[in-house]
Amino acid sequence: MKKLISILGSTGSVGLSTLSIIDKKKSYFKPYIFSANKNYKLIVKQIKKYKPEIFIIKDKKIFEKIAKKYKKNKIKIINNFDLKKIKKNSSTTVLAIPGIAGLEPTLKMAERSNRILLANKESIICGWELIKKKSKKHNTILVPIDSEHFSIFKLLEKEKRSAVKKIFITASGGPFLNYSPSKMKKIKPYQALKHPKWKMGKKITIDSSTLMNKIFELVEAQKLFNLPSEKIDIIIHPNSLVHAILELKNGLKKFIYHETSMKIPLANAIFNDEVDIKKFYMNNNSYKFENLIFKKVDKKIFPTISLKEKINKYPSTPIIVNAANEILVDHFLQKKIAFLDINKTIIAILKDINYKKYAIKKPKNINQINFIDLWARTITLKKIEKIKNA
Repeated sequence: MKKLISILGSTGSVGLSTLSIIDKKKSYFKPYIFSANKNYKLIVKQIKKYKPEIFIIKDKKIFEKIAKKYKKNKIKIINNFDLKKIKKNSSTTVLAIPGIAGLEPTLKMAERSNRILLANKESIICGWELIKKKSKKHNTILVPIDSEHFSIFKLLEKEKRSAVKKIFITASGGPFLNYSPSKMKKIKPYQALKHPKWKMGKKITIDSSTLMNKIFELVEAQKLFNLPSEKIDIIIHPNSLVHAILELKNGLKKFIYHETSMKIPLANAIFNDEVDIKKFYMNNNSYKFENLIFKKVDKKIFPTISLKEKINKYPSTPIIVNAANEILVDHFLQKKIAFLDINKTIIAILKDINYKKYAIKKPKNINQINFIDLWARTITLKKIEKIKNA
């Protein structure tokens, strides 16, 4: 009997990678729930090819257009995550909706999934306590599928937390690793989008170029693996072949080495050692080991690294930083602010007179998270206006 698989964010890069993997094992999974925002052509293509039972479309206009097109079809086209319309449990749900928008679907699908494969770091850093509580209540297994956290997940499988001395999350350094500080002032969006190793969506690619993605990954690792922040650090690894390093108190260091392909941790998580997956991702040529390079983060090139000490100061600081960063990245991509304004504005927000009032809050539900998120977005837009008028 085929297992039901749901892909939330089916038109994004992780969603498409998931589909390319299950295409090679069509007898294993049956598409159940797909979700997307507004990529009309791709949504239509996926409906025709995969025939999921339910397709959730966030954008109202696209939803109405698709619903009209398929009104005589058996597939349910809906506009939100209505659990009354989701009767069965997914065997596996891949959660790949980017940004804080992924939090509510994660909480909803925790009630309707046996396993959730998490590719949304924002949901974890902003709402981990809610996710953990909900998944525990419904016996839902959570597996991180970002290459760094999947590596940590595997490295820690047979290790006691008390044996861990340090975990290093690796960063490629992105396109600006060898830039001089003076060149950083003139960076354009097209330059920041040219990642030397990974092919990703625009938002995560910009976060990689600022190193903001690693700041979020520190928080994510801390929450996922119940480790104190002082036991987790960031190290530059331009090869992008080692994704995390585990240092044990007995002097040993362990790491997992794999190609720069999201499909490797994704396929491993999807099939959970139940099938031979080497054909799912291996190139025709066997991959060669090369000299591995590791070095410290240069604070002059990556000033965002200073947030490492600030991100955990108060319970809701991660929510505020995430919201501000989403707005700032969007404005940078629209060429409305400079590249270095992203970090400068976040630092300014952490010094704002009202910052602590919101940062010290411990949200108990999604509405409280959204309240803090809204304040952060509002203050960010105000500071952006000051930049424009300066």
